[in-house]
This record gives sequence, structure tokens and C-alpha cells, in this order.
Amino acid sequence: MKDVLEAVCVFQNSDIIGHILFKEFIEQKTTGITITLKGVPPGKHGIHIHQSGDLREGCNSLCAHFNPSGKLHGGPDDKERHVGDLGNIEPNSYGIIRTTLYDNKVKLSGKYSIIGRSVVIHAKEDDLGKGGNAESLKTGNAGKRIACGVIGISKNSCQ
Repeated sequence: MKDVLEAVCVFQNSDIIGHILFKEFIEQKTTGITITLKGVPPGKHGIHIHQSGDLREGCNSLCAHFNPSGKLHGGPDDKERHVGDLGNIEPNSYGIIRTTLYDNKVKLSGKYSIIGRSVVIHAKEDDLGKGGNAESLKTGNAGKRIACGVIGISKNSCQ
């Protein structure tokens, strides 16, 4: 087995284009999530891993946040959170995001693998489950889905 597993999510069918690269470092028990996007509207946007990779109805057919443990919605540093809760992203003044996050719940292998699932970028800021209402505990009140892509095995994993 490799020490590093790699997956990619490509965004190409909206105003937001680019990709997100996932690298699971097996020994360190963490996954690096490198986000490279352009065309992102100003402000903070919730970003989540969703259950399905079914794009037949665009971003609307991707089901809910990936939550195999049945937790409430939260922020990426919270103990109580969905696996898919990655928090917020914010572009620079040119609409570009280049950043890397690290997460110990996101996996590229095993029972809770995110391969074949999807990433969704939302119109509004994720309140990280602190909004004081039922929707906050489910979605973070992040609003409409403005871009999405399916997570697949990276070509680097084939070598």
C-alpha cells in the first residue's frame, strides 16, 4: 500500500473553475486538501463534501453532507461535525483561492472513503452549526449550491 493516496475534484461547468486535490498521508492520519479555484464570487463560502457523485441534476442531485457517523453540522475543528464539513473559503480580490487545509476525518480509502462523492461550494458563509436554528445544525445555513464536482482517483495514484 502507498504511503500517500491522492484524489481530485475538478470544477469546470460553472463560473468557478479549477480543482481540489486531496492527499491522504496514511502514517500521519491526515489529509491535505489543496484548493485551486478562480471565478469565486467575493465573500466567504461554505465548502462541503456531499454524499453522492450524481451530477444528472447538476449540484442539486448530490444529496446531503457526507455524514456517516450521524453527527450534527459543525466546523472543521469541532468534535461534533459531519466528515464533509470543511468550513469556509474566501477568494482574494481577483476571485482566486489557493490554499491548503488539513483534516483528520476525510479519508480516501476504507469504509468512509470520499472517492465517488462530491464537493459543493455554497453561495453563503457556513455558520459552522452556530446559527441557533435547525438548518444551522444540518447545513450551516450556507445557502444555494453555486459550484460542484465529483471526487475521483487522481492520475498520480495510478503510477
